[in-house]
Amino acid sequence: MPAEPIIRFHGAAGTVTGSCQLLEFGPARILVDCGLFQGAKTEKELNYRSFPFDPSKIDAVILTHAHIDHSGLLPKLVKLGYDGPIFATPATRDLCTVMLPDSAHIQESEVDQRNRRSLRRGRDAVTPIYAAHDAAIAITLFRPVPLGAWQEAAAGIRFRFWNAGHLLGSASVEMEVGAAPSPLRLLFSGDIGPRHKLLQFDATAPSGWHYVVCESTYGDVAREQASDATRRNILRAEVMAATHPNGALIIPSFAVERTQELLTDLVHLMDTGAITRCPIIIDSPLATQASEIFRRHARELENGDALVRAIEARNVRFTETVEQSKALDLMRGFHIVIAASGMCEAGRIRHRLKNWLWRDEGTVLLVGYQAAGTLGRFLEDGASVVRIQGDDIRVRARIRTLDIYSGHADGVELADWVRARQPIRGGVFLVHGEEDALEALRQRLSKFLPEVRLIRPRLDAAFRLGAEGLVEISDATPPRIDPYRAGHTDWHNDFQSLVLDLQDELAKAADDKARGVVLRRLRRALMEEA
Repeated sequence: MPAEPIIRFHGAAGTVTGSCQLLEFGPARILVDCGLFQGAKTEKELNYRSFPFDPSKIDAVILTHAHIDHSGLLPKLVKLGYDGPIFATPATRDLCTVMLPDSAHIQESEVDQRNRRSLRRGRDAVTPIYAAHDAAIAITLFRPVPLGAWQEAAAGIRFRFWNAGHLLGSASVEMEVGAAPSPLRLLFSGDIGPRHKLLQFDATAPSGWHYVVCESTYGDVAREQASDATRRNILRAEVMAATHPNGALIIPSFAVERTQELLTDLVHLMDTGAITRCPIIIDSPLATQASEIFRRHARELENGDALVRAIEARNVRFTETVEQSKALDLMRGFHIVIAASGMCEAGRIRHRLKNWLWRDEGTVLLVGYQAAGTLGRFLEDGASVVRIQGDDIRVRARIRTLDIYSGHADGVELADWVRARQPIRGGVFLVHGEEDALEALRQRLSKFLPEVRLIRPRLDAAFRLGAEGLVEISDATPPRIDPYRAGHTDWHNDFQSLVLDLQDELAKAADDKARGVVLRRLRRALMEEA
């Protein structure tokens, strides 16, 4: 009797980052994605730990798209011994040639800053997750595979890509495991884009599966379907409300795709007279490089010609040097800055926020998903004080959220996507979502699929996949972190919140005597707890 494959969920299980699924079939080992964990420190620390598998024994990696939460640990995989192929669409390969080195640069610069602080505090130094040369080696392993072309990944496993509509080059993965005429058929959604996305055609894939692994990022959201005109009108209203003679509109944005979409719409609104023309600055070296790749692939994009016109507009500037970026703090007159990262966790956006959050003439417009524990999520949730680079910043700027540019399908669209993949004989694994989103999508799917076939795997869970059903299996190795903590804030976040609350109480106290009372109450509470 032929072996049944085993699937292991080593990322994006109960959370939205660190996407990584391991498929085992006999001696074959295939990874679908190998992404960086983002969000709370407890999850981010997984980036520094050993993989729960031996990288040197992986036969192939199949990459759904270039976003760092799907590709960002590939250099670490290579650093620890992987030397096999990384299969991806040609556009994904091109984007990774700039995104992975950029990620390595961020790892090195953040660790350098962290080690300086550690040295002052007498703490041990740490090393980066990986370095630039690891990213350079990883790029040499990429093997481009066009949409629709069958490719053997390992003995007994073949796959092909289908457009996922999420990002330039993004793909869902159709996989056949075992020999014809009746192989086990699996579909990995990757990230599915919404309908009416500016630069991407709608997602597609065949029907008839044993198992589907489906993302759930916005499983609890039902957006109003928006045309290009509706989307631009909403953006226009935000720009007009933000306009101030001495102000700025600061947009934390993912450097790849989201930045290009926003730029295209902003220039269109200015060209048509819907908003007053003003400087638009793209303050991200990665976004600059990515925009050039988008220009090269413009023929593959919906509205690619409009994107090219926007990139070439006279009022659009791309900062290249650190000095050019710093000079933005000296600009006068209303202007728009789009800077990475989209969750405000790294990069130049933190400098722009440090300069503008305390000023009531500024507006910060959040245009993408903000994972739990990130600075972007704290701003989205209404924090009055945040900490950036060791400094406490009072939030006086307007904080606005605009979900209409999301790169992810909402709950209704995801349910429709799964419905169109039927029949599904074995089950649907719901991944890449937080608790509420996972449960909401499960409820949507239960209207046309038996609930027993809807599985929400926890981090490092494993399942044996049969043609008629699955069995969860347990290994002796314990999970790397408490699986129920994935996708939530952790004690690091709680501690920072406590410090900020304490500082706020001390600031509100009338005098030193009142501040002493606050501190004595805190000490008393700590002693009682002990």
